[in-house]
Amino acid sequence: MLRRAPGPRPRFPAACNTDPMAVTRVLHHVGADSLASTRSAFPDVEFVPVPTEGPLGDDVHGDVLLTTAIGGPNLSDVLQRGVKWVHTIGTGVDRFPLDAVLPDQVLTCSRGASAIAISEWVLAVMLAFEKHVPDIWVDEAPEHWFRLPGGITLGGLHRRRLAVLGMGSIGTEVARRALSFGMQVRGLRRTQRPIAELPEIEVVSNAIDAVADAHHIVVAAPATAETEHLVDDALLRAVRPGAHLVNIARGGLVDQEALRVALDDGRIARATLDVTTPEPLPADHWMFGHPSVRLSPHISWSMPESYDLLYDTFRTNLARWLEQRPLDGVVDIAAGY
Repeated sequence: MLRRAPGPRPRFPAACNTDPMAVTRVLHHVGADSLASTRSAFPDVEFVPVPTEGPLGDDVHGDVLLTTAIGGPNLSDVLQRGVKWVHTIGTGVDRFPLDAVLPDQVLTCSRGASAIAISEWVLAVMLAFEKHVPDIWVDEAPEHWFRLPGGITLGGLHRRRLAVLGMGSIGTEVARRALSFGMQVRGLRRTQRPIAELPEIEVVSNAIDAVADAHHIVVAAPATAETEHLVDDALLRAVRPGAHLVNIARGGLVDQEALRVALDDGRIARATLDVTTPEPLPADHWMFGHPSVRLSPHISWSMPESYDLLYDTFRTNLARWLEQRPLDGVVDIAAGY
């Protein structure tokens, strides 16, 4: 269970080096090769590798910790070595031990770094669903040209209705691209406050309202106790028959057994899933053989610049920290994201 903080944490550590002659020390759990660009950009910062497990030397002490999405067995020990700011190289913190973070420490993550890659992936799979890709490809002369076999008609995204469950950085980028295809977008967020940069989006605060009449449903909310099985039997009974469900968030947001029922009775025509529970799936799992399921092994984040974008968020924040400016991507420990 997450520790409930008494209030929101500041976007800047309560204390940091204000002595202009002091050297900022960044403890890190990541490989030296991954930090090459960061070291070059900050030659006056000392980067100190620390092991992810086992005891630490008495001389290990730093201002900042750069760590992985899961922290490490000795995370609690490292966090007690003077650290005021922790950054995790991950876009989510559902696997990070939030209880290890001390009350006076600020935790940030690489939120938004994968939004471009994932949103492009979402548009690709929605187009594949509408255009019957790869079923339309031929490898021999067809009986007829200019028409599809079996009376199939190609669909499109223009004027289709899209429900985006979770309007964070990824959901917003999905919506932005969907709007450029002429889709009608409805977004789920905790408040019905309009999205300033995308006023065309209809914002709702109820998941069932969000999916009503949607042709495509994209799950993009953070994984928290409140979003566990966000897509449950009740929601799946409220969808229009023949809808397409896409999950690029976490497997736990979808009740997979309820999804199986909805796939079998046709309420969901296809489920395109980049994430599942568990990961990896057992080799004999039902989803591998289901004709209406399309699986990819949690790779929607991938693009040539993926890793650099993850570290870019840390570099941006390190510059802010050194200049004593508020940090981006601050995690709300109580909310869990």
